[in-house]
Amino acid sequence: MKQLMVCLSFDVDAMSGLVARDMVTPNPISRGEFGAVAVPRILNLLERQGIKGSFFIPGVVIGTYPRICEQIVRAGHEVGNHGWTHIPPAALSLKDEDEGLARANEAIERLTGRKPTGYRSASWDLGPNTLKLLVKHGFLYESSMMGNDYEPYFVREGDKIYKTEPMEFGKKTSLVELPVSWSLDDFPHFEFLRMPNSVMNGLKDAEGVLSNWVGDFEYMCRICDWGILTYTFHPYVIGRGHRMLILERLIEILRGKGATFITMEQAAQAYLARQK
Repeated sequence: MKQLMVCLSFDVDAMSGLVARDMVTPNPISRGEFGAVAVPRILNLLERQGIKGSFFIPGVVIGTYPRICEQIVRAGHEVGNHGWTHIPPAALSLKDEDEGLARANEAIERLTGRKPTGYRSASWDLGPNTLKLLVKHGFLYESSMMGNDYEPYFVREGDKIYKTEPMEFGKKTSLVELPVSWSLDDFPHFEFLRMPNSVMNGLKDAEGVLSNWVGDFEYMCRICDWGILTYTFHPYVIGRGHRMLILERLIEILRGKGATFITMEQAAQAYLARQK
């Protein structure tokens, strides 16, 4: 019997991702503020559909929007570590990254009553020290890499990369990777973003994006007897009206095709159970 699972994950960045890009004028700040409008919409949809999701929240956002974060917890959703700020780990020193992980863990434990088991990096940009630190802090899983689509795997640590020689793979760790993809993330499809030296066009047709998202699940149904597919959403992106409509349709279509919706912590545990 096939067992095909879907994780709906939400990166509750609010304005933190824009601030990390030094976009601190009133307009981008207000753009991030829309996340506080969108979260209750998302929680309402998930409640109506009987789904528990996984919410990755930077520590600064927990401090900025404590009531919104408490709503997420009261609804029974998982809360994962998304760093203290939204500055990518690749841009942090070892000391700053370590302290940020610990500080974010403390904020989440105060919010939920338990330490988070999962981590997702800002901008999916792990630094050279990140994996070692995640093991040190006792995380069960991480979800920022793209080495598979339907099958979790154990993260390696200590890879050696050479520009002119074959790569040397490091050793596997106990950390479970729940892989992601930019194609299954709402931000690059929908967000228009002007940066100093580039423009992210975004603003794609929602129906076309929905077709892509459904297609990846359909292919998993075709080739897998067991698999997990992770979608990544940002409240201030997916929370716009026409996008909420396709999120609702995505859930209904996937359920009709046999999807079981689980949290990412449950997905990591399910993968570990298969390894015994």
